[in-house]
Amino acid sequence: MSNYFAHSGKQSDKSDWQTLDNHLHVVAEAAKHNARYFGAKELAYLAGLLHDLGKYTPEFQARLAGSSNKVDHATAGAKMVTDILPEPWNNLISYAIAGHHAGLANGSGEGDGRRALKERMKLQFGKELCVLDKDAWNSELVLPLAENLSPRISPNPDDELQGFQYAFLIRMIFSCLVDADFIDTDKFYKALEGKPLLRGDYPQLSELKERLNQALNEMAKNSDQTKKVNQLRKEILHTARLKAKLPPGLFTLTVPTGGGKTLSSMAFALDHALAHDMRRVIYVIPFTSIIEQNAKVFREAFGDLGDSSVLEHHSNFDDRKIGDKEGVEETRDKLKLAMENWDMPVVVTTAVQFFESLFADRPSRCRKLHNISGSVIILDEAQTLPLKFLRPVMAAIDELARNYGCSVVLCTATQPALCEPNFERGFSNVREIAPNPERLFEELSLVNVSHLGELSDDDLISRMQQNEQILTIVNNRRHAQSLFQTLKDQQAEGAFHLTTLMCAAHRTTTLEVIRERLQQGLPCRVISTSLIEAGVDVDFPCVMRAEAGLDSIAQAAGRCNRERLRAKEESHVWIFTSPDWSVPPELKGLAADMRSVFRKGHGNLLDQDAIKDYFSNVYWRKGDELDQKQLLKACRVGASKLDFPFQKIAKDFRMIESFMMPVFIPFDNEAKSLLKELETTDSVSSILRKLQSYIVQIPQTGLESLQMGGAIQTIAPHRFEDQFWELINLSIYDAEFGISWTDPTFMKAECSVL
Repeated sequence: MSNYFAHSGKQSDKSDWQTLDNHLHVVAEAAKHNARYFGAKELAYLAGLLHDLGKYTPEFQARLAGSSNKVDHATAGAKMVTDILPEPWNNLISYAIAGHHAGLANGSGEGDGRRALKERMKLQFGKELCVLDKDAWNSELVLPLAENLSPRISPNPDDELQGFQYAFLIRMIFSCLVDADFIDTDKFYKALEGKPLLRGDYPQLSELKERLNQALNEMAKNSDQTKKVNQLRKEILHTARLKAKLPPGLFTLTVPTGGGKTLSSMAFALDHALAHDMRRVIYVIPFTSIIEQNAKVFREAFGDLGDSSVLEHHSNFDDRKIGDKEGVEETRDKLKLAMENWDMPVVVTTAVQFFESLFADRPSRCRKLHNISGSVIILDEAQTLPLKFLRPVMAAIDELARNYGCSVVLCTATQPALCEPNFERGFSNVREIAPNPERLFEELSLVNVSHLGELSDDDLISRMQQNEQILTIVNNRRHAQSLFQTLKDQQAEGAFHLTTLMCAAHRTTTLEVIRERLQQGLPCRVISTSLIEAGVDVDFPCVMRAEAGLDSIAQAAGRCNRERLRAKEESHVWIFTSPDWSVPPELKGLAADMRSVFRKGHGNLLDQDAIKDYFSNVYWRKGDELDQKQLLKACRVGASKLDFPFQKIAKDFRMIESFMMPVFIPFDNEAKSLLKELETTDSVSSILRKLQSYIVQIPQTGLESLQMGGAIQTIAPHRFEDQFWELINLSIYDAEFGISWTDPTFMKAECSVL
């Protein structure tokens, strides 16, 4: 038996210890398997084979036996790569090996708590690094030949993006390595403790397709197929499924609100994945407020397989808050497994989680990346792609489709103009999978859109009083609260308020009452922030919308005559400006672009030409701001030496600048019971999923204020440290406004949040 070990066991004779050569070979094969959907299998294999090479030292073996001396065991393998691959190509895997515990470092220059790769590579054996037992590792490891290590990556025709491609490849190899390393280590220790490895055994995509077909057939039976809207939904679904046979790549699904795009896109994704030997569907949603309802739709559609096939992962339980500590308790391992390793058939996640992971540097954030390869990715509400990162995000989307076996579907009612020639250096060869979007919008858009000009709050209240069923959408929470309070003071019948300061369960309860009143023809006057535009299924005869971007106007219009039961002449979307509340700075330019399109005199402000004009205006005006942090430039500058600032890129790529923290609200008896169960349960991920509807997201400054005021407390700090917080001062949670707060710092941060 080998004299070198990777992990220690319980027996003093080392009979249950894991040998180092076993760990290295298992990780190498697993990393190679992880890279099977893209052309870097041999590179991933070599990374796995060398990642723990520094354990071939007496010093590290002493540490396994109980020594407290720290040993750098990651740098040795990173340095050894230079004996196989010349500079700078050795960096393709040296980054991953050197950073497989702490994370990807910058290639050169200063980093945040990590030594740059260039500095690590200067460390010398016998001085800063322990001397390797060369005879031992040479006898146990067979290194591949350099000629077999060239990555098979199709170069982007835009030369300026080739540096980005290499940085992307390095991050993917890193993902293959760290996931393989974690799983083998986890497997060893679980076996040592006699505990099960909580992985695998998921339903096949073919089984999910069968269940979805059954659900779609039932829905068709139970719906009135004589209605025009149902006929068009059926046509959209049928056409999307026919297009699933097209070769993998980039697609659009351009369907008006209410056209059934959620299930049509899933049907396309399953058919397409099965037709082209792809392995999973990743559904990316822009807002945490609707992720649960979409996941629920899919679970219900998959019937008895729903719970075992759909994974939710979003920033409510961000893996940055869990840490990368060794020896964490089993409950934390389970939580990490549920969030970090996307090996389930269907993953429902947020745009923040998805794209920030693609630009991340830490093992916990990057572990999932290789599991994105070979997937069908649905980008729901594609018009919400972050403008300040639009070019890097587009580069990532293109790269996934170009080199990682993915198909990406931009799914929306307001398709952003991201394709050539409308967008310089935009997407090419993009296929539409909906039947004739122009005709669909003409037949389904049964609303009148007009601009009423300036309306004071008194004018708005007057118009709400004149219309018994009306939805008013404004741009910040304080405006919504002010209007609602005035309506209440005037004793307007059927007044309701919606905000994300209410937990989702609270909003759901309120929306149930709203829908019931709408169906019964009772007065229903709703004031909301733009959260209601995010997939909320309500149908009003009249909608008022404060000035914003045209895409927001279109989303608001999707809440008007949604079921197409009224004539167009009876359905109104009124745009207005407010002299009492200024447009938030981030919306001013977008509102101006909307007005520019309005002045052009389009027959229908929501037709495809108007939407295209709007986005072209936005992108032209933004210019270089579409890569605000110059991330692509950083990759371009470092391309020749494969010298990339991974830490800086990860730090700069933050879609939401103000970090939000989840606070659990004991809104009802179920929430109280679940919160109590969370303190002791082993089924942490299951309880957390049930608790998602009882969360309010709070900015860091607000959380600190709540802490100082004693309004919140940590949940089971002995298990989760300070990851989870519960509201204990229920007097600050209002039945109509949700969390009420008066701290100016808190309100300043809150007023710009939807």
